[in-house]
Amino acid sequence: MINTAEFKKLALEEEYEERDRFIIFDGHALMYRAFHAFPELTSPQGIPVNAVYGFTRILLTVIRDFEPEYIAVAFDHKSKTKRAEKHESYKANRPPMPEELRPQVDIIKSVVKALNIPTFIQEGEEADDLIGTIATEMRASGKSDKTLTTVVSGDKDLLQLVNEDVSIWIPGSKWTKDTEYFETEVIKKMGVRPNQVVDLKALMGDASDNIPGVPGIGKVTARKLLSEFGSLDKVYQAVDRIAESGEKHALLKGATLKKMVEGKESAFMSQELARIDVHVPIDFDLTKCTVRDYDKQEVIDVFDSLEFSSLVRLLPSDRFEESLQEALF
Repeated sequence: MINTAEFKKLALEEEYEERDRFIIFDGHALMYRAFHAFPELTSPQGIPVNAVYGFTRILLTVIRDFEPEYIAVAFDHKSKTKRAEKHESYKANRPPMPEELRPQVDIIKSVVKALNIPTFIQEGEEADDLIGTIATEMRASGKSDKTLTTVVSGDKDLLQLVNEDVSIWIPGSKWTKDTEYFETEVIKKMGVRPNQVVDLKALMGDASDNIPGVPGIGKVTARKLLSEFGSLDKVYQAVDRIAESGEKHALLKGATLKKMVEGKESAFMSQELARIDVHVPIDFDLTKCTVRDYDKQEVIDVFDSLEFSSLVRLLPSDRFEESLQEALF
């Protein structure tokens, strides 16, 4: 027998299938993922192209499988981000872009351009913030009633955006399968609801982004606190009250309470760093993201120059080919 949660999930999946898809690709996250996932590969000119190949394969496979009505790619800008401007430590632990990846960035952008896919890139902004803003504008404008926004990325930071109108698709690897994250999948993966993901990172930190969190507070304690109190603000309302009154609490006591009191400033700074900005001033028009015709021969020529002949079969049909097929059959 199907329980209530499973029934609700099946009903939502049926609703999702009835809506158009707007696919947004997280450009830099996917190129890094492809760079590390695919073996070394060079073009006839001796340029590394493994990230180009992997990125393009993911792009074309998703387009083939989802048949979206709308599509776009968001890229990070090479300038210093607004978070790094405000907090020098943000992502300061990350190594510079690998030399083998650097020349591939422009090639990836040229492939996207040849496919006639619109791109979003803005000085000082990370792709996450552009994606979050677009997804938010989709809901605010009412366009989500007919269109489900799906973000394709390897970055789990984006799970905070998940709601009934936004899903996150994370491509599989050698050891994992492709996963589309709705609220149920986020809870299973993170142990909290999507709207608590930011506060989870604010408490436990995130070493990959050099977000400190509250020193000494780990994932288990952070989850318990959010399960009981709901949000970082409410957690600290309880911390302040208990620290002042001395009342007994099963979790907020002893060393844990001391860490929380001492780490309050760090927690809220971490929350600020972890939260995706969904109000970036950008020029977004959904109609400009409609899947458009492209010069298939131009793309084939690009693939030939890179010796990507195996990817030609993944190219979507252009509108002329589709109309011809309909007329013939």
